[in-house]
Amino acid sequence: MLALLLLAFAVAGTIISLAQLSDINQRTEIANKDVEQMEAELRTLKGEGEKVQQQLTPEQRALLIAAHKLVANKNFGWSRLFADLEQILPGGVSVSRISIQNVYQDGDKTKAELDFGVLSRDYQNVITMIDNMNSSRVFQADLRGQDRQKTERTTYTEYSLRLIYSPNYGTSPVPDEVEVVQGGTQ
Repeated sequence: MLALLLLAFAVAGTIISLAQLSDINQRTEIANKDVEQMEAELRTLKGEGEKVQQQLTPEQRALLIAAHKLVANKNFGWSRLFADLEQILPGGVSVSRISIQNVYQDGDKTKAELDFGVLSRDYQNVITMIDNMNSSRVFQADLRGQDRQKTERTTYTEYSLRLIYSPNYGTSPVPDEVEVVQGGTQ
């Protein structure tokens, strides 16, 4: 009797599983058809977009590119940039200027090309900062130039860098091996 009852449960379970599998297969088929239809619509829209692009005058194309850059700049996360910089900058290095040269998509990541300037009295602090940036996977830093400044009270150097910034949302920009020293990192 117990064996018969277990067999009945096994058969019922198999029937339910097969019904669910059939339902899942039908849903998958519908989803695949929807994806194919959307891809076809996307191809059609891209073709129409290319036709419109070809009809634009050079001035209109330049205006369109400028409009796209403006939208990309408005979507740029300044707060995230400042938080990431705060994690990377060692003590003794101060930011003097930041300007966005370009914001663009690289695959699924938003990246920004920045003109970046820092002030420091110690060249080694700047080299440490550049090493920290390049090992962070958030920044790629290239030293472009330096300009020594002398005032009545102090002598310092302004360093110009080119940064490629690609924020990693939800992750720490500082690698584990970087030690925090004097309110910054080294």
